[in-house]
Amino acid sequence: MTASPPAVALREMRWWDIEPVLGLEAELFPEDAWTAGMFWSELAHARGPFATRRYLVAEAEAGPAEYRGLVGYGGVAVVAGTADVQTIGVLPGHRGTGLGARLLAGLLAAATELEAEEALLEVRVDNAPAQRLYERFGFEPVGTRRGYYQPGNVDALVMRLADPAAHPPPTAAAHPPRTTDHTEGTTQGTDNHG
Repeated sequence: MTASPPAVALREMRWWDIEPVLGLEAELFPEDAWTAGMFWSELAHARGPFATRRYLVAEAEAGPAEYRGLVGYGGVAVVAGTADVQTIGVLPGHRGTGLGARLLAGLLAAATELEAEEALLEVRVDNAPAQRLYERFGFEPVGTRRGYYQPGNVDALVMRLADPAAHPPPTAAAHPPRTTDHTEGTTQGTDNHG
């Protein structure tokens, strides 16, 4: 019998989370993992009165060893009223638990706090579970970026949410589909890294 994942808390990502998040990156997105420098740069824009970024981590502190520690993360950037969901990643043992939806809801709430009037993201065209999750939150396809995900030359579906403040609360999306998608934006340009 497989143990179920323990409860997971979301909190703001801090500099000391970069190293464990890099481990998750390497596991989830081995072909196009972000570097430490990319995360340092993003976090530099996440504090202070002129913050334009918000990154969250999902942390499990109890349960079997294979389920403890950082088990997911996500980030959003907001510029000129437009939020760009940069990345979302969830470890395999925590997929199907609603964690991806909780992270997305947290990012949309952060985007609203940062005065976003719309939200965009890119998702691999071959990642149907992630697309369904985004559609449940109200994102709609608006275009395609050919060969966006490299290596592999996989196209990205660009999706838009007209009003991030109108997203459903995390409880409304209790059982999202499994996803390992980086919901990338335009900053780094890899599998859902913004």
